[in-house]
Order: sequence, then C-alpha cells, then structure tokens
Amino acid sequence: MEQTKIKEILESHQKWLNGDSGRCANLRGANLWSADLRGANLQGADLRRADLQGAELRCANLWGAELRCANLRGANLQGADLRGANLRRADLRGAELRCANLQGANLQGANMDRSCLPLWRGSLNIKIDKRIAAQIVYHFCAMDCNDPQVKEIQESLYAFANTFHKVGIVPRLGD
Repeated sequence: MEQTKIKEILESHQKWLNGDSGRCANLRGANLWSADLRGANLQGADLRRADLQGAELRCANLWGAELRCANLRGANLQGADLRGANLRRADLRGAELRCANLQGANLQGANMDRSCLPLWRGSLNIKIDKRIAAQIVYHFCAMDCNDPQVKEIQESLYAFANTFHKVGIVPRLGD
C-alpha cells in the first residue's frame, strides 16, 4: 500500500475519531509490511489479516483494534496501546512487546513464540488459550527458585507445563 494512501486513510480515521466526517480505518488484508506507523492512531481500526510483518508500531494507539489473523511477526509494538485489541490467531512471533499495554487484549490462538509478554499491569486480564497458558507455566516451572513454596507449586504444575508442544519435558529441579 502506498504511503500517500495510508496517510489519507489515517487522516480520515482521525476525523472519524474526532466525530467529524471521516471514516473508521479499514486496512483489512492490507500489505503494510515494514510500514512506519510510529505513534499512529489506529484506535478501533480494522486490520484483520493485514501484513504488518516488521512494521514499526512503537507507541501506536491500537486500542480496540481488530487484528485477528494479522501478521505482526517481528513488528515493533514497544509502548503500543493494545488494550481490548482482538489479536486472535495473530502471528506475533518475535514481536517486540516491551511496555505494550495489552490489558483485556484477546490473544487466543496467537503465536507468541520468541516474543516477550510484558510483566507489568499492561498484561493483566489478557485472554489466552490453553497453549499459551502452558507455555507461560512451562517457563515458570523451568525457573530455579530455592523457596519451598514455589518448588511445591512448580511440582504441581509440571504435568500441565509439559503439554506445551514446542519444547520437551521440563526437567524437575534436582533431576
């Protein structure tokens, strides 16, 4: 998609957000590969199946955006506002999510391999599926903590952690 067309869509979207005569951005299926959308206001925009691989979305406002099945592989979403965004089945492999606000985002079926889920309030209340939950638990169980209570919790979660299909068995501490 040409830069001038993207700019036109974003300007119309901003008018729509302001209650003027613009239109909600429809970038469904758009090829935005490596696009520079730093700080763009795409709140509520339709980006279903958009190719945003390697896109620069640092500090972009994607609050409530429809990103279902979008390709965000290797995208920079650092500091992006993704609250309430629909990221179902999105490809987030290797995406930079540092300081991204994912509160209430739907990540069910998303591929988050080699990306980093932020551990701050910005990742509270995210919607995930069993596979992502097992991946998170797998990493928790692989941590070495000398606290007896943590070890007991890890022990109770080993079976579930080992349902994570990408990696082998979590070694039990002391094995």
